[in-house]
Amino acid sequence: MRKALLLAVAALALSAGTTMAQKKQLVIVVKGLDNPFFEAINQGCQKWNKENPDSEYECFYTGPASTSDEAGEAQIVQDMLGKAETAAIAISPSNAKLIAQTLKTSNPTVPVMTVDADLAAEDSALRKTYLGTDNYLMGYRIGEYIKKAKPDGGKICTIEGNPGADNILRRAQGMRDALTGQKDLAELKGEGGWTEVAGCPVFTNDDGAKGVQAMTDILAANPDLDAFGIMGGWPLFGAPQPYRDLFRPVADKIAKNEFVIGAADTIGEEVAIAREGLVTALVGQRPFEMGYKAPQVMLDLIAGKPVEDPVFTGLDECTKETADTCIQK
Repeated sequence: MRKALLLAVAALALSAGTTMAQKKQLVIVVKGLDNPFFEAINQGCQKWNKENPDSEYECFYTGPASTSDEAGEAQIVQDMLGKAETAAIAISPSNAKLIAQTLKTSNPTVPVMTVDADLAAEDSALRKTYLGTDNYLMGYRIGEYIKKAKPDGGKICTIEGNPGADNILRRAQGMRDALTGQKDLAELKGEGGWTEVAGCPVFTNDDGAKGVQAMTDILAANPDLDAFGIMGGWPLFGAPQPYRDLFRPVADKIAKNEFVIGAADTIGEEVAIAREGLVTALVGQRPFEMGYKAPQVMLDLIAGKPVEDPVFTGLDECTKETADTCIQK
């Protein structure tokens, strides 16, 4: 009797395992698994799985170990597109051009979309839609906060991530446009009173510690610097204590708008840092929502349903005064 029961349990387990193995995958490939921002996307993906246990599809989250591994992400995309289980794929391109070339080479037969970061405009036909932040608007809002604090302009340094990441480049463009009232300036040379100092923008490959060190070096070389525009929250959520140590001595200047810091994202310690008055303003994204919505968008694409392009997920804006209520619930 006991043996029969054990055999029955084993058979059920094997059946369940087979069922799980046969599930089709709605793949999300992010820039790197070492970034808390992307972990929030994963949490949204897993919530979708929990809410849809009987679906023939599962949300499958993956990416290279490090956000600096652009080639690794491209290889994962290629591998996922070669798997029979892959039913659709959502990609956050670390290097937009490299991912575009990977898609051209792979010639995917399943729906492709982008999430969080998009392909360059000239490659947009390679994907069905983009789901995520309006990155130009995000950068523009950061620029508006900086300009409001210092309307006469000053010296600024832009902190960016990967030089090939389309989302970061769009944010930087939005910030420059807001500061100057002009369009498509690649560098600020006095327009609107703003000048980007030598050595900027700084590309940090989404590394928080590298970002704080870069800002330390820029401040040492430019004691008359007026502002930082940080296009991703890496220095704040990736290295919160070094960031605090760097800017606590100028907290009074930040409070008086004598020194201005506009930064992206509202995750990890960032809102606490805003509450402490160590950043002028944060303009944040909604990564959990991206991960939660991506599977349904992929299912709509699989079914041939019309899907808007782009699908924006909104922004959260935080200052010291609004830190307790600034995040959408």
